Amino acid sequence: MKSTGIVRKVDELGRVVLPISIRQTMDINEKDSLEIFTDENRIILQKYQPSCVFCANADNIVFFNGKRICEDCLKKIKESF
Repeated sequence: MKSTGIVRKVDELGRVVLPISIRQTMDINEKDSLEIFTDENRIILQKYQPSCVFCANADNIVFFNGKRICEDCLKKIKESF
């Protein structure tokens, strides 16, 4: 994980402003959705992309072990065991 040196305060409504430099670097635009993850004492924000982690197909997505996978790739995984 890379530190940016940027510190922001949480406002009274629980909001944090993402600096424009980070939004530009991460291609996050106004109205984009962010997915929120936690890992012990960390909060991780990631641009939401509802597609298969293997083939980037956005059709017929299911969750398998916490990952988005299309039904075709899930079938291939099951067949490999």
